[in-house]
Amino acid sequence: MSNDAHVPVLLHGARTPFTRFQGALASLSANELGAHAIRGALDAAGVEAADVDAVVMGQVIQAGGGQGPARQAAIAAGIGWDVPTVTINKLCLSGLTAIIDAARLIRTGEASVVVAGGQESMTNAPHLVLGSRKGFAFGDVTMADSLTHDGLRDPFDGQIMGEATDRGCATRGIGRAEQDEYAARSHALAAAARAEDRLAEEIAPVTVPQRKGEPVVVADDEGIRPGTTVEALAGLRPAFVKDGTITAGSSSPLSDGAAAVVVVSKAFAVSRGLTWLAEIRSAGQVAGPDNSLHSQPARAITRALEREGMKADELDLVEINEAFAAVALQSIADLGVEPAVVNADGGAIALGHPVGASGARLALHLALALQRRGGGVGVAALCGGGGQGDALILRA
Repeated sequence: MSNDAHVPVLLHGARTPFTRFQGALASLSANELGAHAIRGALDAAGVEAADVDAVVMGQVIQAGGGQGPARQAAIAAGIGWDVPTVTINKLCLSGLTAIIDAARLIRTGEASVVVAGGQESMTNAPHLVLGSRKGFAFGDVTMADSLTHDGLRDPFDGQIMGEATDRGCATRGIGRAEQDEYAARSHALAAAARAEDRLAEEIAPVTVPQRKGEPVVVADDEGIRPGTTVEALAGLRPAFVKDGTITAGSSSPLSDGAAAVVVVSKAFAVSRGLTWLAEIRSAGQVAGPDNSLHSQPARAITRALEREGMKADELDLVEINEAFAAVALQSIADLGVEPAVVNADGGAIALGHPVGASGARLALHLALALQRRGGGVGVAALCGGGGQGDALILRA
């Protein structure tokens, strides 16, 4: 068997627009969003559903969505009943972990074509009546929001991740002004990327039925705010900690969306005459030494670079998920890379962060950006709840 049968490449992919909490995609479930991204990815890659050997999709908030979210999305996308699927919940890392696992399936020879990505409808996260199975003898009953309970609250210290991250900014010397400056940069770069159709290249518009009237086509990310200024951001109140430095403006917003890519063996691509965007190289997956987030992307990138035999200054492009501006700032400092190569088209602060899907968006955007520049090496990375980090190197 040719070695090319075990070399994973990212053919192409697609994503939905990332829309605001209770925004234009609010009526669609995570499974429906995922199905749309899968169909778009197959179309963009020029691969038939019948060619798919496996589907791996991330989703964090699964309560109320029914059995096997990845399975539901795959079947709705037209993939066969005989194709195995798996749903990954590694919090914000899920969408990138799905691609890392897809590449492993190619490397081991267990598959030649894998669809991988992530999906999330944070709008449709249900409220939970915890303890109701045992019944309530007396008194009021409170509901838990699965969005925070299962998605945003750290189980180890009981804090919302924004709160813990804000407290970590104080110990790391990350100030309010630099976070506001970074957030304004994210919006400015994303607005420019949208104006120049760099985002449209990865978006598969979604037709959303309406209660009355004609369906609405949603084609743009809703979170981008052109003209966002540092002065305007400076007027926002701290979001998590009294007298803290993180605001809603320097955090990623709650979002709905999905993204998927088609990962195949190089041998499969060659046999079908298909051109790939990038070769999937080394991954880095780290955890600890505690549950902090700030340095996890940098630590994961460093692990991947070690496996690849590279240094950070050899990277042409870097995509770091902007869960918080503070995370991007700390990871940039840890790596020692030029800020200009990081999130050159903006990031999650502007685009949004549907938690199960963002990792796949980063990988797809990176692959397309490398292609546009005529090749190079880049890395996509995220932090994840509980103190974890994932990174993946792509070479075009």
